[in-house]
Amino acid sequence: MCGMPQQPPVRSTPARPFRPDASMSLITNVMDHSLDDGYAEAAARKKAAGQSALPKSLRARLGLAAGLVLAALVVTVGAAQARVAAPVVAKERQELIDRIDRETAAADKLESDVDALRADVNAQQREALRQSGGNPQADLVSTLAGATEVHGPGVKLVVDDAKEASTGGNGNPRETSGFSDTGRVRDRDMQRVVNGLWQSGAEAVSVNGQRLTALSAIRAAGDAILVDNKPLVPPYTVLAVGDGQRLSTRFQNSSDGLYLHALQDNYGIRTAISVADDLRLPAAPSVTVRTAQPSTEKGTS
Repeated sequence: MCGMPQQPPVRSTPARPFRPDASMSLITNVMDHSLDDGYAEAAARKKAAGQSALPKSLRARLGLAAGLVLAALVVTVGAAQARVAAPVVAKERQELIDRIDRETAAADKLESDVDALRADVNAQQREALRQSGGNPQADLVSTLAGATEVHGPGVKLVVDDAKEASTGGNGNPRETSGFSDTGRVRDRDMQRVVNGLWQSGAEAVSVNGQRLTALSAIRAAGDAILVDNKPLVPPYTVLAVGDGQRLSTRFQNSSDGLYLHALQDNYGIRTAISVADDLRLPAAPSVTVRTAQPSTEKGTS
């Protein structure tokens, strides 16, 4: 007999629709079966047998109770120690704060004493210069040394940065000399201004209230100008005591005055000069008095 061709079995249930995440079988399996089957079966058997997580024997229950009591005791002792130690820590912290306050007050008092002693030394030095016996030029010496306060006619010169500072291009002479911003006043500018006033006949000079002496230095620290290691901020007010009108004319016609005028024209640095009838310049904060003694040693032939 010839058998009929075997037909493929017909499925009683329709095929499941294609899932968008069918290519991610591992992730799908983990999501659908987050709990291991073995754990699930063990939990089911334990539930069916009526097993409990708590111990049933008296000894086991006593052990569990003893463990709970011990844990509670440890927590209680720790809390009690924390409450006892808290006031001690707070007391030590307050003692440390009080000590810092006392040391700070002591340092402030010492600094005040140093300032008072320095002022007393400076006053005695100025008095010694004024009362140097038999020296007709004592007042002139003390004035030129910056040891005494002076007042009189002179010149007031204000130098300030440009309103909008700009950086120079390549080959700019100010940039190649170390100027990063051509619109800002630099220490070299102030050096030329002060030297020009001295050369033009100034008898005493101050910058922003800082009296200059023969030992004064004008330097730069970053973008700040230092006069005797004290930083100054613009505008820079330079006071020079001397023959006012003559001092102003000579300075503006000097090479340093023309240099300042060029800074104003080319870089926008603002300047203003005026003649004053009475200017007051303070004494230098610290003056070191040095004296010279004639040598008594004879040269050898």
